[in-house]
Amino acid sequence: MEYRRHYQPGGTYFFTVVTESRRPLLIEQIERLREAFRHCIQRHPFSIEGIVVLPDHLHTIWRLPEDDADYSTRWMVIKRKFSAGLTSEHVNQSKWSKREKGIWQRRFWEHTIRDQDDWQRCLDYIYFNPVKHGYCASPADWPFSSFDRAVQQGQYPADWGAQVSTTVRDMDWE
Repeated sequence: MEYRRHYQPGGTYFFTVVTESRRPLLIEQIERLREAFRHCIQRHPFSIEGIVVLPDHLHTIWRLPEDDADYSTRWMVIKRKFSAGLTSEHVNQSKWSKREKGIWQRRFWEHTIRDQDDWQRCLDYIYFNPVKHGYCASPADWPFSSFDRAVQQGQYPADWGAQVSTTVRDMDWE
């Protein structure tokens, strides 16, 4: 199958990345994931404008440098660094030949942020996601997101989430 990606130097993107077979690895291995992100950012800089990590998937918004559009390499680096040293499930020949360990789904979902309203909708979705999945009652209760940083920056009130519209609740990008 041919995937067409939109690469825009200096672009802002919303991503969804999922573990293979929805294995709940990410929270158990949160320090490994954080290190994978730090490792990647040192080698291929970008800024994280919002992120939430759930047991089996994550959502994030990235802004790339003005002269760079290569988010695919960044995801490859993050996935490989995270996976190094982890034991894998049964890996078929196709995955083995591509040096995959069966930790991550092969691809990721990406959406180019078009404008400020689109950015805000995506950020709302990110922060509300643990509530949507039943992990907590409010985005402020979920420790594996950048919601606290957004509150400190004045982007959200600390109690945001109880009054979220059904539009955010009904968005399904996974």
